[in-house]
Amino acid sequence: MVLVALLFRFLIRSGQASQVSRRAIKALPITEEKGQPQNNQISSLAALYSRVKFTLSFLETDEINQRLLSADWKITGTELFLIQYGGAVFSFFVLGVLIFNSVIPGLGFGILTFTLPSFFLRRAIQQRSIKFENQLLDVLILVRGAVGSGYSLLQSLDVVIRELPPPASQEFERVKVEVGLGLTMSQALSNLLVRRPNEDLRLMVTAFNINAHVGGQLSHMLDAVISTLRDRMRILGEVRALTSYARYSSYLLSLLPFGLVAIMFIVNPNYVSTIFQPGPYLIIPIISLILIVLGNIWIRRAGTIDV
Repeated sequence: MVLVALLFRFLIRSGQASQVSRRAIKALPITEEKGQPQNNQISSLAALYSRVKFTLSFLETDEINQRLLSADWKITGTELFLIQYGGAVFSFFVLGVLIFNSVIPGLGFGILTFTLPSFFLRRAIQQRSIKFENQLLDVLILVRGAVGSGYSLLQSLDVVIRELPPPASQEFERVKVEVGLGLTMSQALSNLLVRRPNEDLRLMVTAFNINAHVGGQLSHMLDAVISTLRDRMRILGEVRALTSYARYSSYLLSLLPFGLVAIMFIVNPNYVSTIFQPGPYLIIPIISLILIVLGNIWIRRAGTIDV
């Protein structure tokens, strides 16, 4: 299971590198060296992989592609489908049937492996959204200073792209590229709002759109938006402090069963190791793990307050 997760993360990070390597292989000169058969095998595998992707391309949807773009994953929806279902089949047969000689653990490993990509995807989107949300105030301050110096809104986005790290620089660079391709600023900002649904960003985009349609001093509108964002951040900090008890309770209740199992294993290892042996008793730790995860999610959502 750990190997499947590590392989999945490696495929995500090596998406761009694999495209470059395939182009480099095609650009290699034809020689009669010993490594030529290996290069032919790599080219054949790459061609077969491309045909499989083309055959399964109908499985891609705009929603999946939008989520992959929001997470900044360098893979396609077809590749995500292959990772999910291929990993589930591999875990079912290899980890379950061949190793444990039982269908029940194979089914559990298959379901867990199938859900891992979706879990990593949601986590990547959430982490990137949090980073982008924390950069919004800096974005507004930079835009406010650039507009006050006489820059246009599009020129002020160049300042944001140069001065801020990802993901803010990448997101606003996409906005600039879309404007360069013919979209209006309002349409490009609306696309940004689709990729990054956030109330603070919605307030900023609304201010830009009102200024584009009505006119007026954009710097004054940005001052009001900056003041509003600062108040929202202060209130959100207070809410997080008040709900910290629920978060730490979820951590404690989730780690407590593992601690008890570890202590029992030290005291009486033969008694605890029985439920981890191949057979029907193996379903006990699998169901326990699923219930712990569901309980953690429920406690965290119960302690979440929308501001």
